[in-house]
Amino acid sequence: MTGLVERLVPDELWALFRRVVPPTEVKRPQGGGRRRAGDRETLAAIIFVATSGCTWRQLPPVFGPAWPTVYRRFAQWSRERVWARLHRVILDELGARGELGLVAVRARLRQRPGGKRGPLTGPNLTDRGKPGSKIHLITDRNGLPLSLGISGANMHDSLGLKPLVRGIPPVRSRRGPRRRRPAKLHADKGYDYDHLRRWLRKRGIRHRIARKGIESSTRLGRHRWVVERTASWLAGCRRLHRRYERKAEHFLAFVGIAAALINYRRLTT
Repeated sequence: MTGLVERLVPDELWALFRRVVPPTEVKRPQGGGRRRAGDRETLAAIIFVATSGCTWRQLPPVFGPAWPTVYRRFAQWSRERVWARLHRVILDELGARGELGLVAVRARLRQRPGGKRGPLTGPNLTDRGKPGSKIHLITDRNGLPLSLGISGANMHDSLGLKPLVRGIPPVRSRRGPRRRRPAKLHADKGYDYDHLRRWLRKRGIRHRIARKGIESSTRLGRHRWVVERTASWLAGCRRLHRRYERKAEHFLAFVGIAAALINYRRLTT
């Protein structure tokens, strides 16, 4: 069991996680009681669910804590935005090492319909109107996720641009102050609107957005390839293949876990 936990949660990742997880006050009942499940074992179990795509009830007992305990801890950490903080801490480490290239690439990943209806779902127009969700993301020039969000599958891509640009965290740099805004943003024809161009210019962000009926999105070339590669990395988190979570914050939590793992792999290579 120890070997599996250490493989899923290496010492470096555990050290980063301990910086963001809130301290827990353990209250034992009078006369003793069961020992509280360890956070590292619980985190390993959550990562196993995220990467394998299994349900909570299918979680193997090898991790130690039972699946209801793992789920409750996941829900608690999701409410406390632990996954978003972990993502930002890893981005800080990458920025301090000069691994981030803040020329942003805009992308979106359409989701297959999920088995659950709930907040931030909508009819998928490409799949007979079945309910589903869409993941929106901004990556750096290397394909590392900077900012993420979710919406119903029927929301137009252009509506997600402003929230995601605002959501780029202030990232440490190798020298100088923290950087929050990319120098340039690339996007396809789904974002070909003058009001978005004006909004980006007002914030000092240069843009390269393909124009409808004038140029093909394929001219974005290597930037589009970077986005497609990041989408395939996210698909490596099998829990994202369908939306099983009724609560939007839980689905977003799995998106945050996937992004943190992608950036952590870059940190350790």
